[in-house]
Amino acid sequence: MPVSVFDMQSLQHLWGTEELRTIFSEENRVQKWLDFEAALATAQAELGIIPLAAAQEISAQAKVENIDIAKMSAEIRRIKHSLVPALKQLQATCTKDNGEWVHYGATTQDVVDTGVALQLKEFHAVAMRDLIAVGRELARLAQTHRDVAMAGRTHGVQALPITFGHKCALWLDELGRHHERLLQCAPRALVGMLAGAVGSQASLGTQAVALEKRTMDKLGLGTPAISWAPARDRFTEYTTVLAMLGATLSKIGNELFNMQRNEFGEVEEGFSDGKLGSSTMPHKRNPTSAENLAGLSRPLRYNATMMIEGMVQEGERDGIAWKMEWKAVPECCMIAGAMLFQTKNLLAGLKVNADAMAANLDKMRGYLLSERVMLELSERVGKQTAHEWIYEASMHGITTKLSFADAMRQHKGLGELLSDEEIRTFTDPSGYLGECAASVDRVVAQQRGWLGL
Repeated sequence: MPVSVFDMQSLQHLWGTEELRTIFSEENRVQKWLDFEAALATAQAELGIIPLAAAQEISAQAKVENIDIAKMSAEIRRIKHSLVPALKQLQATCTKDNGEWVHYGATTQDVVDTGVALQLKEFHAVAMRDLIAVGRELARLAQTHRDVAMAGRTHGVQALPITFGHKCALWLDELGRHHERLLQCAPRALVGMLAGAVGSQASLGTQAVALEKRTMDKLGLGTPAISWAPARDRFTEYTTVLAMLGATLSKIGNELFNMQRNEFGEVEEGFSDGKLGSSTMPHKRNPTSAENLAGLSRPLRYNATMMIEGMVQEGERDGIAWKMEWKAVPECCMIAGAMLFQTKNLLAGLKVNADAMAANLDKMRGYLLSERVMLELSERVGKQTAHEWIYEASMHGITTKLSFADAMRQHKGLGELLSDEEIRTFTDPSGYLGECAASVDRVVAQQRGWLGL
């Protein structure tokens, strides 16, 4: 009976995808253990350590279909060991002599950690694919809305004009750095291990180094220079990068959530037939996709913090710190993968209301152009004087509910200095967008490589 949001039929779509659940399923976890055992036996046979017939049979039988997971789980509870029951079942599928060579020289953490690395390898391919898809959507939005003016906000209130394309390009630029981080950390995280009980490889004989490399090569994983059983920075780095990626995606979701408020109405997420906003208010069209996206990064960040705690290890192996990775790693990947999937869909269906953006840009009746007027006047009367005059005009105008243009006309200094045509020009938001368009073009050009555009 499911008890987790990752498995409940009614909630799992918010926390993962079918593809991700398959990667981190118990069946795939066990299969990765068996993949390790098959690769180890094959490598040992090639080096003359075990009989070839034993390696061939172990490899042929190393299929999760041959493991009774319910029986394995019951035996784990009985003997208090997480791996041996699976090994016993693998051994039982082989002839007596060949089965004796299962797991020869390895230790449990070799199998389990390498298994996690194999799951991460599968996840990494999915994450990179979906990261590119998100990046392409942002590039499309940035280019399409390159010149669509909107209010830029600081401290929650309107500040200066920007374009929606500029906002999307900023997100794309940040996402590009996450792509680079994942590329860089993958070779450090996607590494297996065949080190033995305390990392000395004493159980593996004189060919230990060659055996480890041969085994990892067969699995498509990197080979470490030394045991990393008590050195948990590999998986911790990867999950921390996922947490950073999640924070960026959460920021996008939160921004789009706020932009959908009725008072703004600047964007709207895709609406599907039958989508319901409330059990009591039939009219509602809630921003549920952006809302879910904004919230998911919190448990992701907390799981990544747990991984950092797990780096503090005792001795050469520490079950207390190590076993919490069994929770944190899959959940970090499930949540980050879900966020990428949901961001891609949210951006693909996003409707941009340029008219609402323009209307909101005019809500302050020109006051958000005060910086422009100040800089234009600085060459005539000096920056400090210009700032003082515009401050006086603004405070008077806001208090008496005048437009910025009328407030300047009523100010003695500004009224005498500026013509009506200059006031109209200086309070036009479209004339004070700075390098927004050029920035969009620059960012999209820089990101084309990894996006495949």
